[in-house]
Amino acid sequence: MLKEFRSFIARGNVLDLAVAVIIGAAFSRIVASLTDDVLMPIIGKIFGGLDFSGYFIVLSKDKVPAALAGSSDYAALKKAGVPLLGYGAFVTQLVNFLIVAFIIFLIVRSVNRATTIFEVEKNKSAAVPAPEPTEVALLREIRDELKGRVL
Repeated sequence: MLKEFRSFIARGNVLDLAVAVIIGAAFSRIVASLTDDVLMPIIGKIFGGLDFSGYFIVLSKDKVPAALAGSSDYAALKKAGVPLLGYGAFVTQLVNFLIVAFIIFLIVRSVNRATTIFEVEKNKSAAVPAPEPTEVALLREIRDELKGRVL
């Protein structure tokens, strides 16, 4: 069983998958930073200058501790266990998803175009016949000349 596991791990596609997961996690952090630190502040500024991730609705006002009564700090309320509907955080994650989906779309689109271009070039090179060797051309000329002679 250990040998089977070792051969499974040593297969190329498992290693490719591991690399893809690691790069995907790093890319996800980059996109999250882009969304949280660049895009959402701009969107928040457009919609009134508020921190977009702080948009929420308190679902149960009686669960809010007295120290946090009237607070608009989403992180503090969430940490205190107050039931919240954090639609601002959801919108932030939705923007993250749309950015990642669009970038993946661009990657797949460019790979498809490159594959199509490669296939066209491959078909062009396959359609052009190879030039005839000079020996074969000379032999054809001799044959044609012999056929043309009248005996």
